[in-house]
Amino acid sequence: MEYRIIDLEHWKRREYFEHYRQAVPCIYSMTVQVDITNIRQKGYKLYPTMLYCLATQVNRHEEFRMNIRPGGQLVCYDVLHPSYTVFHRESETFSSLWTLYTPDHPAFCRRYAQDQQEFGAIQKLEAKPGQPENVFNVSMLPWAAFQGFHLQTQGFDYLLPIFTMGRFQQKEGRCWLPLAIQVHHGVCDGFHVCRLVEELQDQLESL
Repeated sequence: MEYRIIDLEHWKRREYFEHYRQAVPCIYSMTVQVDITNIRQKGYKLYPTMLYCLATQVNRHEEFRMNIRPGGQLVCYDVLHPSYTVFHRESETFSSLWTLYTPDHPAFCRRYAQDQQEFGAIQKLEAKPGQPENVFNVSMLPWAAFQGFHLQTQGFDYLLPIFTMGRFQQKEGRCWLPLAIQVHHGVCDGFHVCRLVEELQDQLESL
């Protein structure tokens, strides 16, 4: 795991970071509908492909790779890997797995499949051991095509993005997936989220 320590004294977002962490602590969320018609038509598996695309976009922009380390340092990780939930129908519980990110889509899907095979049936919260520090969280709620979704987090020192997907729907020949994005305003503004959504859509259409 590699990261860059942020020099707060000379950081362009210092004023915004301190304001939205201390004066007006602020975490916000946005729910959008993304068009997944292309990946459905091409037969890509939805969950690993979305994990791959989200990881690709997160790793393109440093505002989504910022966090406060256990020692209190504000850092930007060189790379983030997706940590995601797996549902167990028999117990109605879930487990958290993680898969190492690679820019190669087929290679990432193979890693995902291997993790599923080795750890997917383990019914405990942390099913795959050794989760690194540099992960971001993704979950899937395939039972509801929600229009809005918000997580209530405790405290304001968790800066990494959180993504939640819902059940996709067919509308006028297109396939739409609800995607909730939660971020910390100290490191990420609305502009950055909108740019991520736009670039994610471009990737989904060209994959």
